[in-house]
Amino acid sequence: MIKKMRVPFELKALSEAGEFEGYGSVFGVKDHGSDIVMPGAFTDSLIEWRGKNKLPPVLWQHKTHEPIGPHTDMKEDEKGLYVKGQLLIDDDPLARRAHAHMKAGSVTGLSIGYTLDDWEWDSVKGAYLLKKITLWEVSVVTFAMNEAAYVTDVKSLLERGETPPPSKVERALREVGFSGSQAKAFMAKGYGAVSPREAGADEALQSLKSLLDKM
Repeated sequence: MIKKMRVPFELKALSEAGEFEGYGSVFGVKDHGSDIVMPGAFTDSLIEWRGKNKLPPVLWQHKTHEPIGPHTDMKEDEKGLYVKGQLLIDDDPLARRAHAHMKAGSVTGLSIGYTLDDWEWDSVKGAYLLKKITLWEVSVVTFAMNEAAYVTDVKSLLERGETPPPSKVERALREVGFSGSQAKAFMAKGYGAVSPREAGADEALQSLKSLLDKM
């Protein structure tokens, strides 16, 4: 099973041509899921990728059918997993959309899709130390890990028979793809308030249906 880990997007550079660089993972930082990525965790996986003369793709929101460009460089340094990529803004409308959101700051996270090969529990830190990771992809995502947890929080409250606060429900709606205005309209007037004709609304409604099916 492919796991996901989100971090705030530490953007070092973003060009008008769609080139970007930043960090897909930062070492030594405990995330919301109590995971800490250790230095060297990606070494073997990167060697394997380079042996195939390629690197993991840049995806949009972990959707394998929506790549938005290639990575041109990826390596471990003293800080974490450094990534450099090229959004295909001349040929892909979705890449142009991602580029615009990255420039505007409305997209704030990178997320790695990975499988875990070696780890250990650190009782002192209260965290899982991730020592060896097979990296499959790096996605541009709307929220960093702590914000993405709103969906899980809402689900947990419902399972306990509690009513989640409106603010958490609204944030959960934004996590599955609703815009700010769509989420507010949904909260105020319900499902029918969001028109599928709005940009991105149909995809957001489908994501919401999938989420409800899993609850």
